[in-house]
Amino acid sequence: MPLDEPTRKADAVPDDGRDESQTERLDRNWNELIQELRVTQTGTQILTGFLLTVAFQQRFADLDQFQLDVYLVLVALAVACTGLGLAPVSLHRALFRRRAKEQIVAVADQLMRLTLAGVALVLSGTVLLIFDVVAGRTAGLIAGGAALLVTGVLWILLPLVVRPRGKGHLPATTGQGDRAA
Repeated sequence: MPLDEPTRKADAVPDDGRDESQTERLDRNWNELIQELRVTQTGTQILTGFLLTVAFQQRFADLDQFQLDVYLVLVALAVACTGLGLAPVSLHRALFRRRAKEQIVAVADQLMRLTLAGVALVLSGTVLLIFDVVAGRTAGLIAGGAALLVTGVLWILLPLVVRPRGKGHLPATTGQGDRAA
């Protein structure tokens, strides 16, 4: 139930089309981050599980040194991404009810960005490894590079192209560590 105007704090970002306090904005931003983390965590955990099972396959013994090195880097990256993706949950749990929502949202936002960067590397590296094993080194390098390029276009360039521009639109962040979206 909305609070009456004298009880309500000043609108977090006036003229943004939302009538919410800073606390309400942080709660909404946290909930949006959690939804993003759920999707990312699921995909990252599935990819990590896949990579962990590769070492137990018969063909694993046939990998050359380059493929083994790529595989071990991918496992390390996938585990790091899983850890980064779960860190906001741990952070929230440790700081729950300590009036640290602004810090939690700001740190979780940065952790999510690092997680996505890591996932892009794991995805493209996995494509590189699979193509390298199946079709050869050149095919692996081309396919891995293409996967990294496509991921970059979809995750970096596309948001820049479709973001609102002009008067009346908010920047991506409010400068207070929380997300304005």
